Amino acid sequence: MSTLTINPAMPPTTIPFKSRHVAVVGAGAAGLVAARELRRDGHSVVVFERGNEVGGTWVYTPHVEPDPLGLDPKRPIVHSSLYSSLRTNLPREVMGFMDFPFVTRPGESRDPRRFPGHREVLLYLKDFAREFGVEEMVRFETEVVKVRISESGKWNVQSKKTTCFSNENEHKSKVEFDDEIYDAVVVCNGHYAEPRIAEIPGINSWPGKQMHSHNYRTPEPFRDQVVILIGSSSSAVDICREVAAVAKEVHVASRSVADETYTKQPGYDNLWLHSMIDNARDDGTVVFRNGKLVLADVIMHCTGYKYHFPFLDTKGIVTVEDNRLGPLYKHVFPPALTPYLSFIGIPWKIVPFPLFELQSKWVAGVLSGRITLPSQKEMMEDINSFYSMLEAAGIPKWYTHCIGESQFEYNNWIAAQCGCQGVEKWRKPMYSAASVNRRLRPETYRDEWEDHDVVLEAYEDFVERTSASNL
Repeated sequence: MSTLTINPAMPPTTIPFKSRHVAVVGAGAAGLVAARELRRDGHSVVVFERGNEVGGTWVYTPHVEPDPLGLDPKRPIVHSSLYSSLRTNLPREVMGFMDFPFVTRPGESRDPRRFPGHREVLLYLKDFAREFGVEEMVRFETEVVKVRISESGKWNVQSKKTTCFSNENEHKSKVEFDDEIYDAVVVCNGHYAEPRIAEIPGINSWPGKQMHSHNYRTPEPFRDQVVILIGSSSSAVDICREVAAVAKEVHVASRSVADETYTKQPGYDNLWLHSMIDNARDDGTVVFRNGKLVLADVIMHCTGYKYHFPFLDTKGIVTVEDNRLGPLYKHVFPPALTPYLSFIGIPWKIVPFPLFELQSKWVAGVLSGRITLPSQKEMMEDINSFYSMLEAAGIPKWYTHCIGESQFEYNNWIAAQCGCQGVEKWRKPMYSAASVNRRLRPETYRDEWEDHDVVLEAYEDFVERTSASNL
């Protein structure tokens, strides 16, 4: 039997461990760090990636889906939701993995801004994959089509590899199917590809065009049009301002404001904030709860996404109900299938990469036997207690995995299970400062900030970590 020496944060000892054959679904940020942590813990890892490069949702494409609302289950799916001008809404220091800082790197093609464009994030993830040798574990252009429990109790993973080739006269593709057995499966396929659509009375007879922001790339198609945008997320704030530069009018409908709300946005002559839509009419008008009527060309839903795992067959053990994926212990482990099925990256309204990193350490350690989970009964009791707490607080089921400010406590709890260092002290104040600044200065927060002392603390920490790793 192999042995594993625990990292310095744990008691100095050597214990037996088990090496598992693990399938990781997806080579975005979650899949990359999961693969690294699994291999660090001695597991054999295969990462399945349907695209031809790592990066997941950070791989930009100008292509959009033929169904602009994303309602047709048979539509060809475009996994990226990035728009061309997107910049991060969090500073790079807070975004990065804990042991691989997201600092400015040399090179003419690199983006040195503190809130960089999407391409810089992709390059950072590629740097990470190269630094830790993750790409050698990835099967590109290989889509997982079915994951299910086999008769032996292990996991049957069916995949489809598409190879494209061309000559002077034509383009062809070859499709090969594979069927393999794994000890465990770690699901890292993200949750930004299956759009959620607002329900609007009368919309079926409304003659205008509808789309989801998943299929927004540039503002030009909306030139001289009247656009209604539903939502108040960071992407909605960006897109409404970008579209206002070319559109005749832009009207933003928000659930989070009072019904009488009707305000022109500062700095714009053609951008208004409304309360939510009341109904849509067959003459093309849209009625808001504030009583205003707008004759609109387009309604764009910036209304988020749904969890979607069409490849996963757990015989009903794990389900998605009103966007609650469960039952999951601490958003990661389904008790009845623990530890051989796990999910990385389910929580939202978070700083994603450090959370993915700590979840991955936890999963890797549990699979090796280095970390012990509570009993199935105890995990279910914890889950039911969590659900009861949400219900008592009046939090809708849809927000089960929205952890927001509690993410730092959550991350540190997982770190304690792993026996490793928790989140650095500067991350929470930096995250909070960015959030406040974003609300106060939605136009300029990416280029004007006041948390210079926290930034200095972060870079001092980076230098200290780099020096320690070179010893």
